[in-house]
Amino acid sequence: MQNTITSLFNIQYPIIQAGMVWNSGWKLAAAASNSGILGLIGAGSMYPEVLREHIQKCKKVTTKPFGVNVPMLYPNIEELMAVIVEEEVKIVFTAAGNPNTWTSWLKSRGIIVVHVVSSVKFALKAQAAGVDAIVAEGFEAGGHNGRDETTTLTLIPMVKAKINIPLIAAGGIATGQGMLAAMVLGADGVQIGSRFVASTESSAHINFKETVINTKEGDTQLTLKELAPVRLIKNKFYNDVQALYAKGTTAEELKVFLGRGRSKRGMFEGDLEEGELEIGQVAGLIHDIKPVSAIVSNIISEFEQAKAQLSSL
Repeated sequence: MQNTITSLFNIQYPIIQAGMVWNSGWKLAAAASNSGILGLIGAGSMYPEVLREHIQKCKKVTTKPFGVNVPMLYPNIEELMAVIVEEEVKIVFTAAGNPNTWTSWLKSRGIIVVHVVSSVKFALKAQAAGVDAIVAEGFEAGGHNGRDETTTLTLIPMVKAKINIPLIAAGGIATGQGMLAAMVLGADGVQIGSRFVASTESSAHINFKETVINTKEGDTQLTLKELAPVRLIKNKFYNDVQALYAKGTTAEELKVFLGRGRSKRGMFEGDLEEGELEIGQVAGLIHDIKPVSAIVSNIISEFEQAKAQLSSL
């Protein structure tokens, strides 16, 4: 299955395992890369030396390409980027920030740069900054999201019409059918997050993984737009946030309530009451915890079956 995305990253299938905070350690990234897709280490939840350890461990168990996802809204960005260069990582996905900040610096060091956007406006800015590809992520996605609430179904063709570099679709994709639909709309590949949270190799706590596979339609909601929009499973923490909104809370009051480490508490430590539980709407289609290799195999099989069925429509 060769196209611009497989050629860009030197991978077998045009699928990227999303770099998700507290879920995407070296075990997940290596397993993804060994399965023929691009694995990403999620640097957003890591101190610089922790990232270095994950990169080094990943190198020991895979000879395939892998990358690092760096959300630019987190501290220690300079140190994280320095580690990436020192460890000779060749692929970086940036998100939640201005692509002009790091793109030229990374590319001058021989690194492929991909930027994640949630609108046509920012896709054009990323292209102008010189990125090698764009991830366009729809409103359905888990974790930090766009304020405009543009769905993947509408975002992908709108971005495709305006850019001339490879396009990766994200948000609400967990199956081969979803992958095919995104590519019919103009995507050259897909980025998948939530499905890989519920994998054996994910660094998420088992409590969180089991919650994900029991999540149903309507169990997630986008909130905290005043700070950084994030899609969460509705739990006690989520309900407490909504109670603050009902009282007319300010952004500063929200920051005080949130404190530090809520996402770690929920996804990594397994506190299902007081922690942030970030997942996409597509969790309603995820019903089991499987090894990454099985997940990738299923997605490719579903993709090929769905493609074969198109002729009958």
